[in-house]
Order: sequence, then C-alpha cells, then structure tokens
Amino acid sequence: MTPFEYVSVLISIVLGLGITQIVSGVADIIHQWSKVKLYWPHLMWIAFVFFLHIQEWWVLYELRTLDEWKLPTFLFIILYPINLFILARILFPSAGSVSGTDFKKFYFENFRKFFVWAVILIALSISDNILFNDYSWMDQPVHLFLLIALPFFILKNFQQEWLHKLTVILLTALLIASLFLVDWTLKI
Repeated sequence: MTPFEYVSVLISIVLGLGITQIVSGVADIIHQWSKVKLYWPHLMWIAFVFFLHIQEWWVLYELRTLDEWKLPTFLFIILYPINLFILARILFPSAGSVSGTDFKKFYFENFRKFFVWAVILIALSISDNILFNDYSWMDQPVHLFLLIALPFFILKNFQQEWLHKLTVILLTALLIASLFLVDWTLKI
C-alpha cells in the first residue's frame, strides 16, 4: 500500500460521512414530505455542498504525486473534508427533527453559521492551492472576493431574501462554469 492509498482512505471516509449527511437529510425530507416546507435557495445550497464533496474526492487523486507524507501535511489536507462535513451537517436540523420544518425559517436562523464555515472552507482552499498547486493569491480572484464578501455578509447579518437568492445562484453558476473551464480529467 502506498502512503497516498493509506491516507486517502481516511479522507474518503470523512467525505463519505458528509455525503451520508446530505443524502440522509434529503431522504428525511422526502420521508416527511407533507410535513416540511421547502425553500429553493436552501435546496441549492444542499446541491452545492454535495457537489463540493464529490469535487474534493475527485481532486484528491491529484495528491497521489505528493512525494512524502507527514502528519502535519495530512492534518492540513483533511481539514477541508472535515469542514465539508460540518457544512453538510449545518444544512439540516438535528437528526430525526425534519418533520414540521420550515426550511426558509431554518435557513435564515442558520445561514450565518453556514457562511462562517464556508469562509473557513475558502481560506483552506486558498491555502491548499498555494501550498500544493503552485497558485499565487492573485491566481484566485474568486476565492479572494468570497473571502472578503462572505464575512461582510455574516457581520451585517443580511436578512434580505433577494440577496441570499442571488448569492446561491451566482455561486452555483460559478461552480457550473468551473466544470467547463477546469480540466477534470484523471491522469493515471
């Protein structure tokens, strides 16, 4: 077993736990369909975070070329999947309490927590890109913009629904655009 194979197992488990949170949360919503009130921006965040889990698992393979694995490197790299898991967990009420949930109300009660962890995720992504992908700060304008804009969003506690809708639509559009702009081919 190579060092990459060894460390990728735990990273994959953490990502799998996050995906489980999302899929279980969606299944709970479906199970309680008549007792929940959905909110489409919240559903878009669920899809967004789900895709980030899949994307992280996909790009994890690029780390196979890392020559030497040390515990601090591994601990840094696993922070991103752990953060994704936390984001996935924040998107849903406590286990078993989906029944009767108004997801618009739930979203506005929890968006600040979600965005705090999103800011941490962005900071980790920027750092990872600098440390492992040879990017500079200037190569990451979208990340830098979000690193500045989201804390402002949190601190001002914006409650305007249109702003939340616009935010999730724009970020989803950026994510979809990245599918066409980035070469996602696995090079074996």
